[in-house]
Amino acid sequence: MSSTVSRVGAAYDHIESVDRPEIWIDLRPRAEVEAEARTIDERVAAGEQLPLAGHLFAAKGNIDVHGLPTTAGCPAYAYTPEADAPVVARLRAAGALVLGTTNLDQFATGLVGTRSPHGAVRNAVDPTRISGGSSSGSAVAVALGIVDFALGTDTAGSGRVPAAFNGIVGIKPTRGLVPTTGVVPACASLDCVTVFARTLPEAEQALSFMASPPARDLPALPQRAPGPWRVAIPSPGQLGELDEGWSEAYETAVTQLRAAGADIRTLDLSAFTEAAAMLYEGAFVAERYTAVGAFIDKAMADGTPGLDPTVAGIITRARDLPAHRLFADYDHLATLRTRALTELADADALLLPTTPGHPTLAEVAADPLATNARLGRFTNSTNLFDLAAISVPSGKVNGLPFGVMLIGPAFTEDRLGRIARELEPDTHIAVVGAHLTGQPLNPQLLSLGARFERATTTAPVYRLHALSTTPPKPGLVHVGEGGAEIEAEVWRLPAEGLGRLLAALPRPMTLGSVELADGTSTPGFLCEPTALTNAEDITQYRGWRSYLNRG
Repeated sequence: MSSTVSRVGAAYDHIESVDRPEIWIDLRPRAEVEAEARTIDERVAAGEQLPLAGHLFAAKGNIDVHGLPTTAGCPAYAYTPEADAPVVARLRAAGALVLGTTNLDQFATGLVGTRSPHGAVRNAVDPTRISGGSSSGSAVAVALGIVDFALGTDTAGSGRVPAAFNGIVGIKPTRGLVPTTGVVPACASLDCVTVFARTLPEAEQALSFMASPPARDLPALPQRAPGPWRVAIPSPGQLGELDEGWSEAYETAVTQLRAAGADIRTLDLSAFTEAAAMLYEGAFVAERYTAVGAFIDKAMADGTPGLDPTVAGIITRARDLPAHRLFADYDHLATLRTRALTELADADALLLPTTPGHPTLAEVAADPLATNARLGRFTNSTNLFDLAAISVPSGKVNGLPFGVMLIGPAFTEDRLGRIARELEPDTHIAVVGAHLTGQPLNPQLLSLGARFERATTTAPVYRLHALSTTPPKPGLVHVGEGGAEIEAEVWRLPAEGLGRLLAALPRPMTLGSVELADGTSTPGFLCEPTALTNAEDITQYRGWRSYLNRG
């Protein structure tokens, strides 16, 4: 079985084993995706450049995927798109395969992940907790390892809150950097398509194929003086009430950046939090009525099933807002934005907890509006102020993932990513060939700060081939049945080192998830199928060293 087809099969098997049906709205038939995978492998074998070949992804249910209905979490709203949304089409053109559409807070209205007729999406780590919304299913599909990355949307924080709650990375790009054509709008002037992944390099790689050249003039950024990263934090007491242990976790992130050489400075957060409250408490919510209000009015009059009452209430209450209030709010927002950007002007990024806390499903059910409003305290203002943001994991509190967010001016995604790397913990990589101890490419690992952790073997699901490369190296391919245990080493290295390794990785090698003999998985070197043509199968030697030392 080909490498990509094998990955698809493993993903569908994993979907069954995790038993989380609430993640999905519609899954593509397994046979259909496997057929597409075979075509991808054939194209690569023929020499076509498909940088995302074999990568699996999912799309939030308000993003068009050809062949599946777009529902935005409301079955009665469903329509059949004539084509993929451009962002989906770009990823598929690069070789990625979409498995299906994921559950969400209906009409992308909420930060909780519970407002859906398809059921509440439970947290990936603790099923009694919320997953975060509205991009709930996409985040959990990534966190559980079903897909490599997933698409969400973010108007008030929906591409960041679920990332923080599930221990993954969420990038909210600048408005307009990724096209929103083919996306059911929440607030069309504020919406962004976002990406979730388990690591920052994976998220950035996906974003590079999603993005367009800026469709507007880049803002004039302050001239950056040489020196360390300048990271702003709120003045004392401005974070407000946080869950138990969250203040300490946030301070740990601040300390980590300071230890990495960052220049930590304070700013007045009040403009950010005041604007955050305006997103739902002010007149801007009227744009949600513009998007789907007429449909909801008619559905309520007709008694159409499947409407979430909390979502319907939020949107219909915006119907009668007077126009003068909207203009007044725009004027006030302009004042707040000027204050906020002035505060941020001498910093490269603002560091905040992504959310103030992580509620349980029961807490959201008891008070859905107030609980949701609290979650957006730090995220709601980002799009109102036309900023970019990244949420990254920053340890755990009481066994639950804790995430922090870096916010910066428009089109500074690369800068935010570079700062975020200072917050990433060490990661692991499995090597089976030229990077093994004593082999020619091992110095490359050492130069990236890697440290040997242990010798082991893969799970018995791989075959090993001798490739015609310089220097000689093997190609590890996942085959499932018919595979064998292969000698491996696990190395620990800084997350930034893994990103640099991925950026410099020559074809036909790829970085993917390698299953180990103890049942765990870790990033490791795999091989593109095209390189196996005429390559000797050396699986019988059970390892690269044994093959080199053969008599």
